[in-house]
Amino acid sequence: MRFTIKFLAKCLVAIVLLIFIGPYLMGQLDSDEKKRSNQLTYKKRSDIHKRYQEEKNERNKLQNDQKLVNALKPPEAHVNLNPVLDSDAEVEHMQQAPPDPNQQNVLKEVKQYGPKAVFKDGILGNYEPKNIPQITGPGEGGEPVYISMAEKAQGDRSTQEFGFNMVASDKISMTRRVPDTRMDECKYWDYPSASQLPKASVILVFHNEGWSTLVRTVHSIINMSPKELLHEIVMVDDFSDKPHLKDKLAEYLKQFDGLVKLFRNTKREGLIMTRTLGAKYSTGEVIIFLDAHCECNYNWLPPLLARIAYDRTIMAVPIVDGIDWDNFRYAPVYSKEHFRGIFEWGFLYKESRVPDRELNTRAHDSEPYKAPTHAGGLFAMDRKYFFEMGAYDEGMQIWGGENFELSFKLWQCGGSIEWVPCSRVGHVYRNHMPYGFGDINPKIPVILLNYMRVVEVWLDDEFKEYFYTREPTIRGYDIGDISKQLQFKKDHNCKSFKWFMENVAYEVTDKFPYPPPNKAWGEIKLRNGYSCIDTLNKPLGQPIGIGGCHHYGGSQLFRLNVEGQLANGERCLAARSKGMGLEVCPVKQSGPWDWNENTGLIRNKDLNKCVQAIGSSGLELRECNQNESNQQWEIKKIKTW
Repeated sequence: MRFTIKFLAKCLVAIVLLIFIGPYLMGQLDSDEKKRSNQLTYKKRSDIHKRYQEEKNERNKLQNDQKLVNALKPPEAHVNLNPVLDSDAEVEHMQQAPPDPNQQNVLKEVKQYGPKAVFKDGILGNYEPKNIPQITGPGEGGEPVYISMAEKAQGDRSTQEFGFNMVASDKISMTRRVPDTRMDECKYWDYPSASQLPKASVILVFHNEGWSTLVRTVHSIINMSPKELLHEIVMVDDFSDKPHLKDKLAEYLKQFDGLVKLFRNTKREGLIMTRTLGAKYSTGEVIIFLDAHCECNYNWLPPLLARIAYDRTIMAVPIVDGIDWDNFRYAPVYSKEHFRGIFEWGFLYKESRVPDRELNTRAHDSEPYKAPTHAGGLFAMDRKYFFEMGAYDEGMQIWGGENFELSFKLWQCGGSIEWVPCSRVGHVYRNHMPYGFGDINPKIPVILLNYMRVVEVWLDDEFKEYFYTREPTIRGYDIGDISKQLQFKKDHNCKSFKWFMENVAYEVTDKFPYPPPNKAWGEIKLRNGYSCIDTLNKPLGQPIGIGGCHHYGGSQLFRLNVEGQLANGERCLAARSKGMGLEVCPVKQSGPWDWNENTGLIRNKDLNKCVQAIGSSGLELRECNQNESNQQWEIKKIKTW
């Protein structure tokens, strides 16, 4: 009975607890479930919102990209952007349209395309060609091609017309294989995948180019490039008049199914302006300029794109191999040492060994290295960045100096230049320039006009003087309006040329010291006649002489500086056994020459002898005699414009 009462009491307590506490516990469980459900709902909504924001950002980016494309397009009234595939259609003449300043924020967008390249010792890189076929034939493997004696006259005529021996070139396959001139290390680099690299538009500008050299360039680009990285080839004809560059070329290019696009200028624009047009016509993320007589080497493209993928402000420059103009032998210009572009104070382009200071910044010998400048013909840049930097100076004419203008602008305004050892391209160096420059005819050489624009915009005043010391006849020449370039320099807070010399081009003065001031300059003329000292365009070491004064400078323009050097251009006058010849100016800037304005004697202080005219064209060093009329010279300033 007691057991039954206890059992009933426990049951009663349980019922009470169930009645009063159960709902509370159920409520708590329901609340927890609601919380979990709310959290899941919030997460779903958050994910949806995130995807919405990403899609919105992507739409904005596409709109901005479209704005940028529109900003970089020339006005519709001035240009037809459709590619030309027949000789009747032409691209109308267009002046460069600078990017809209309202697009400044879009233009300054920095985009990283992908990761760095990775070196894997002993493991072939991801773009390395495999199973390269062995092909025989004229010129294969870069071997020279020699023409017969019966063909020599025709070969000479073609060289005169095109600057190359086209008879030899025409014997070579359009798809010949060149020797792999890369260092072995280059085979073991893994570059970012095709989805991570920008796509390239390769731009070829040409004027009256020979057929086989031009077409071989096109085939070489296509055959030696990963197809997934080559967006297009843009060919721009700078008003050629050769018949083979009309219908024949347009018809030939149809086989590439739109990969190769042809545009034509309706008047001669010159290399500089036409390259800018080519960049405007291009639609790839990276533009690569090549001359129209090149042959690409193995795996040339990924190393260039990889540097720009890593940093879009880098100009990537391939190493240029030489192709002989006469027999088309393909060979490296240098052996195993690295070289980079520099300049002397008349702005002749030079190359010198890369200083240890730069080489020591790299882990592998095959890695890219920084360079002050480049030759100008072959390089790659992010297309948007090219226009952000103002493209080429539109006031520069035809050809020459554009490499310095773009190089100084890049370095001083936030960009850089790198030479890429694992990217190599062969280039045919002409025997001579086979054509003129059209209607453009300034009073000074076009290249000096271009140099002056570079100097007046990008050099500090103290460095400008070194240029005008080297080229005294052009000081004061009207170079046109440079206010736009100066404003760009100001707006972008560009660094000084002194900074550039101290931090980038620091080895220039080791090779080419700052020139001392001129004591006298001009033509060196006999007082009692019409003869002037003339280099006669003789090579180094050969005796120079005298010729009729022509007042144009050039071979008759000499500078006597305060250190006793007597120079013509970059060469210095040196005594020979009897006469005089030109030599490379020594780095130590001291010379033996002195001119007495009163007596007219030009004396070599080391030999204590004076310059004397002999006959109608000769020069000798004789015992000084101020009464000898053929030793009496005047150094007379000339104005060539």
